Amino acid sequence: MSHAPYTLNPCSDKPETREFAEMVLKDDLKRMAYVPNNYYNFHPGSHVGQGVEKGIEMIADLLNKVLRKEQTTTVLLETMSGKGSEVGSKFEELRAIIDKVDLKEKMGVCLDTCHVYSAGYDIKNNLDGVLDEFDKVIGLNKLKAVHLNDSKMPFASNKDRHEKIGLGSIGFEAIVRFINHEKLKHLPFILETPNDLTGWGQEIKFLKENFK
Repeated sequence: MSHAPYTLNPCSDKPETREFAEMVLKDDLKRMAYVPNNYYNFHPGSHVGQGVEKGIEMIADLLNKVLRKEQTTTVLLETMSGKGSEVGSKFEELRAIIDKVDLKEKMGVCLDTCHVYSAGYDIKNNLDGVLDEFDKVIGLNKLKAVHLNDSKMPFASNKDRHEKIGLGSIGFEAIVRFINHEKLKHLPFILETPNDLTGWGQEIKFLKENFK
C-alpha cells in the first residue's frame, strides 16, 4: 500500500492546488500499475470554508477524472480526525464521496485508529458499535486496510497526533482487541507511529506476540 503526499488537497479553493492534486494522482496511479493489485491511500482533503458538500463534490470529481476501468489499484479514502475543515472524519462523508464516484469498485477505505478515535468513534470502549456503524453506513466490504496508531490526544479531540502503540489514550488493551477482532484481523495493518527502526521493530514484535 502506498500513500499519496500529504500536501494534496483535491477540494482546495485554489484551482492550481486542485490541478496539482490531479496531476500527482494520475502520475502515481500510472506508477502503481507496475505493481498490480495494490492499494493507494490518500487524505480526502480540506474544504477550506467552502462547505463539506462542496468538498465532497470536488473530491469525487477528481476521482472520476483519474480512475480507469483497466486499473488494478484500489484507491482508499482515509478516515480523518476532523481538524479544521477536513472532509472524511464522518463515515457519512466517505460514503457520500464513494456514492458520487462512477467506478465504485475501484474505491475502498483505510481506517486510521488515531483518526477515528479523535473524530469521536470510540474504538476503545465500543469497537463493535463502531464497526456496526461503519458497516451500516459504508459497508465492511469497503474496509481494505488499517493505519494502526495510538493517539496523543483524548477521545473526540479532533486532533491528529499519533502516538506509539500503547502509550496513548487508546492503550495496549484496546489495540490488542482491535487487531484480534474477527472482522479486522484479516486486513493489512500499517504502523504510522512516531518511532525509529528499533521502536517499530519492538512494536511489531509486541503485536505479533499478541495476535491470536
